Amino acid sequence: MQIKHIIAAVLAVSASSAFAQTYNIEPNHTFPSFEADHLGISVWRGKFTKTSGVVKLDRAAKTGTMDIAIDANTIDFGHAKMNEHAKSKDMFNVEQFPTITYKGKSMKFDGDKPVSVEGELTMLGVTKPVSLTIGKFKCIEHPMFKREVCGADATAEFKRTDFGLSYGTPRFAPEVKLAIQVEALKAD
Repeated sequence: MQIKHIIAAVLAVSASSAFAQTYNIEPNHTFPSFEADHLGISVWRGKFTKTSGVVKLDRAAKTGTMDIAIDANTIDFGHAKMNEHAKSKDMFNVEQFPTITYKGKSMKFDGDKPVSVEGELTMLGVTKPVSLTIGKFKCIEHPMFKREVCGADATAEFKRTDFGLSYGTPRFAPEVKLAIQVEALKAD
């Protein structure tokens, strides 16, 4: 009798994970952007232009994970001197820390749509929990790639000083608003 229960449990776990789908980040349609204080008189906005990673979703089981890598050297404020300064040891220190990562460990769903992600952001060698709020999520058949693509808009707020990015504080407030537009194609 015990063996039947064990086999049933293994089959149930296998069946639920069979519905998990893997999606590869589409780098031409995924841009993490951010807003940060500039002397309390304006808000500087920038983005990273090279991102890669994988999202795994099981909408039936209402679970998911993500593993995202951001090339810190692609920071773009739309201002060449600011870009170079941001890449220096004063700020992102891209020579020593070329990659920023986000590992989403669990997702919360509302119906069949994810609405938040609990995960860890690693920047400048420091890892801290950061929660993402998903404001929009939709999947469609991509007209060019002829396979499913899912897109989302996600936001988060954190203090850059928690990660050791302390340049300009206290003149520059440490709070950062993060916004991510992401599209990911279902893997073959």
